[in-house]
Amino acid sequence: MTSSLPAGLRERKKAKTRAAIRDHALRLFEEQGYAATTVDQIAEAAEVSQSTFFRYFPTKEDVILTDDYDPLIVEAIKAQPPGISPVRALVNGMRTVFYNLSPEEWESERRRQAIYQLVPELRARVMNQTVSAIDMLAAALADHDGKPHDDVTYRVIAGAIVGVILAVAPLGGRDGEGFQPSDFAEVEEALEILEQQFRRG
Repeated sequence: MTSSLPAGLRERKKAKTRAAIRDHALRLFEEQGYAATTVDQIAEAAEVSQSTFFRYFPTKEDVILTDDYDPLIVEAIKAQPPGISPVRALVNGMRTVFYNLSPEEWESERRRQAIYQLVPELRARVMNQTVSAIDMLAAALADHDGKPHDDVTYRVIAGAIVGVILAVAPLGGRDGEGFQPSDFAEVEEALEILEQQFRRG
């Protein structure tokens, strides 16, 4: 059955439900530990059914591992004006997303990253996700330039970008405290160095 709510209101309601599920999950993970927290407990705290939980997050792991900002960055990269370099397209795209986050969104992201640093199996999964991040970024940069996704140039550039980001802002942030606004400033500076190296080449 299709909801009678207007599309915009429907999307806002979905976003609110998703945020509530994640917020209650983060609280429970912090209070009683990740392993001890069940999907039933999260659903009960968020006042949703278990089926509703799984509609937003396929597994308990996904509450922590799903990065809500990656799709936004991809779209922001594609929206950059033509003719700018791949590194510049990424920096501008990241600015578009991260400079518009509220303090509450930054805090939620910090908590999410801090939790996966404490859980070995989640930390291992996050490391594996860096390969997917390279694929995602390479495709977005290729789309921006109107090139095919299998163009190896963009995979090389994406790999270099991800390497630079990991060098200055390790997964989970410094000291396991999660990615902070100050970390993003360092990422920007590091990517400027990469941009300069590409220009020299």
